[in-house]
Order: sequence, then C-alpha cells, then structure tokens
Amino acid sequence: MAPAMLSARAPAPVARSSFTGARVGAKSARLAPSNGSRVVMKSRSQVGRWAGLDNDVSDDQQDITRGRNMVDSKFQGNQGLGGTHNAVMSSQDYVSTGQRNFSTVEDGYYIAPAFMDKMSIHVAKNFMDLPKIKVPLILGIWGGKGQGKTFQCSLAYKKLGIAPIVMSAGELESGNAGEPAKLIRQRYREASDIIKKGRMASLFINDLDAGAGRMGGTTQYTVNNQMCNATLMNIADNPTNVQLPGVYKEESIPRVPIIATGNDFSTLYAPLIRDGRMEKFYWNPTREDRVGVCMGIFQDDGVSQSEVEAIVDQFPGQSIDFFGALRARIYDDSVRAFIGQIGYEAMGARLVNSREGKVQLPKPQMHVATLMAYGHALVGEQENVKRVQLADAYLDGAELAGSAGSSMPEAYLLQ
Repeated sequence: MAPAMLSARAPAPVARSSFTGARVGAKSARLAPSNGSRVVMKSRSQVGRWAGLDNDVSDDQQDITRGRNMVDSKFQGNQGLGGTHNAVMSSQDYVSTGQRNFSTVEDGYYIAPAFMDKMSIHVAKNFMDLPKIKVPLILGIWGGKGQGKTFQCSLAYKKLGIAPIVMSAGELESGNAGEPAKLIRQRYREASDIIKKGRMASLFINDLDAGAGRMGGTTQYTVNNQMCNATLMNIADNPTNVQLPGVYKEESIPRVPIIATGNDFSTLYAPLIRDGRMEKFYWNPTREDRVGVCMGIFQDDGVSQSEVEAIVDQFPGQSIDFFGALRARIYDDSVRAFIGQIGYEAMGARLVNSREGKVQLPKPQMHVATLMAYGHALVGEQENVKRVQLADAYLDGAELAGSAGSSMPEAYLLQ
C-alpha cells in the first residue's frame, strides 16, 4: 500500500491530560462512535469529575481552625492573633443564630384577639401589593412592663407559621462603632433569604427602646444608638434595597416585615416612629385578656375559671407576670421541705450532676386561699421597694440610711 494511503488512514494525534497522563483523543472530546450511534459528551455546566478544583465550597475560617496545632509550631508563624493558623473570624461572626422556631411552644395558651389581629394584618399587608398605599414596615408594640408582649408575639408567630429572625436590645450596642447597624442589615437580609426560598419570615427586635432609646439625661447617647436609629429609618424607607456596609450595587430583595417591642417608644428618635415608618400598637390587656392568660398559667393545676377570675379581680393593678410569679411561689413550701430533708450540706451534691437524676417534686395543691396569701405577700414586697428608698437616703449628703425613718419599722415610728 502506498505511503500516502497509510498516512491518510493514520489515527488522529492524541493529547496527554495534565491531570493523570491518560491519553485523550482530540476528536473524541466532542463525539465518539459507539455501535454506529453518536454519543454526546456532557456540557461544561454539568458537574464533572474535577468540579471541585475550580469551585471552592470549603470554609476557610473553619479549615484554619481545624488545622491549628496539627503541624510543628515553627511552621505556624507568630503566636497570638498574628499566627497563620489563627482564624480571622470566629464562627459566631458569620454563622447566624438569630432564627427562632416557636413550634416547641405548647398549645393551649391564650392569644389576645386584638394582639393577633394587629400582628396578622401587619404581616399580611407587607406581603401584598396595595395600590398607591405606603405600608409601614415596622410594627411597634409597646406597653407596661410584664404584660406579656414578647410571649404574645411568640404565640402569634407560631399561629402564623413564621420562624422569625430575632434580635435583642443587647445586640444594639457594641464596643466597635457600626457593628450593631451592620448586624441589623445582616439579620434583615437573612430573613429576606428565607422569603426567597418560599417561606414567610420576619425580623423581631425585643426591647428596642432599651437598646436604641435614650433613658433620661443619665444615659449616654452613643454613635451606635444613632446608627441603629438611622439604619432602621433607611430600611423602612427602602425595604427592598438593603445592602451591607461598603456594598453599593443595586439588588432588589424581598420585603421583610419588622416587629419591635418596647416599654416606652418616646425614648426613640422621633423620625423613626413617625406613621409612615412605624405603626404603633399600645398593648394594655383587658380583664378578659388577663383572665385568659391566667387560665393558661394555671391550666395544669386544677384551678377553675371562677377562681382565676377571683384572683385577677383581687389584684387588678398587677401585670400579667405577677400571676406567673404567684404560681412559682406556691412551690416554695415543697422546696423548703426538700432542703430540710437532705440538709444544707448535701444540697449541692444532690442538685448538680447527681446520679439520682433531677429532683422530682410532687405537685402542690393550688388553693385559692393560699394563692391569695402569697399574692398579698408579693404586693407587700412591691410596696417596700416603693417606700424604702435607701438610694435617696444614701445620696442626701452624709445622712445614714434610716435615720429619717425611711427604713425603720412602722411600729417604731408610731411610738
């Protein structure tokens, strides 16, 4: 056969892979014959054998932490914060723990109809496109201390099937300027990502006035207080364009309703609480609400509704948490009997890491007379706090506390 014919039938040149040295045909990278049929190779968009080489899915900060002390110290660089095996960020800095799931809350607790109505309408309006209507992004629920605002919000969130992103007042202040404002934006975007996935979400801020408000002239107004107020104002004005500091690209994100609780919103920056940005709801439970909540408190104790109504009517000016404290005081006699049985010296060994397990106390009997007696004792302690104002006596020059009768027994003063 002629040399020209041999060269015409010679196989195509091959290329050597840079990974394993396997021989790969130049033409077979696209098409390869198989029993007379054509086989099409996978597209580049599909996951291949070497996808991990150019698609980094690792967590650098965690890898650095795991690798510490696994090599000799001479290869780790400087010790302390400058070491090459010291993570720049801790996991708490970029792994959020703000989401709460209220599905574990027991059923049977009372939800005030007015409270549920206000929360459900606010959340629904923020997920609707209402024509020519500006819906306030923030719902501010405020009222007296101990009235159950946070717990009512938890029950409403469970009823609505929402696992909110939660912030507390302590997170609105930091030693670093600008960190709380950045955290607000991060938590807002985290809730927005949940909505992107097809689930309802909300940003829930506990005690907003305690973290961002100004409590009289003795409270220092910091840069972080100012930036938290300004950040919430900016988010309320542009709820679909919330970027992290230093990021300026236009990116539309889902709108996230914000619900905040507090005791006195007059301490907040006035432009933040205006009607276009925040809808205010003053929570003052009625008698029916107080009876309903107390029925949930005493539901496992065999206390009838008429007895609960008698207790509520006996202490009309008390907050709802007063009745929770009242129920807790009933166990004092059982705890006192337990301590008397084992002794003071053995109490620590029995309560902490005991082989016998946790202490199981018998359920005490809830009699109305006993509840009334403990209720009056709690009221007496409250009156003592109001009457015996030792701080005023301490601050009035060199006067000794009690010398003017502020802390003397009443029987002594009547002599």
